[in-house]
Amino acid sequence: MITVPHTPPVADTAPDSELVTDYDVHHYITYLRLLDAELDGADWREVSKIVLHLDPANDQPRARRAWESHLARAHWISDNHRRILWRGDLQD
Repeated sequence: MITVPHTPPVADTAPDSELVTDYDVHHYITYLRLLDAELDGADWREVSKIVLHLDPANDQPRARRAWESHLARAHWISDNHRRILWRGDLQD
């Protein structure tokens, strides 16, 4: 079974792959938090700061890009591959 950190550092952009990556597995909790914040109608700047640990006041373009790409990836994972991540049986 794969151990997933609760708050792993995030890249400037989420993966853009048709496959679930190791990065996706390690950021599954991040993706869930992003989807939850979206459902709550949270402001992207607040979510970026709390969930992604990026301060939009210091670098708004980077924070916005990271938030957008990770939220899009969260939706893709949720729509296509959540069972794989939930079970933890990622295959190469």
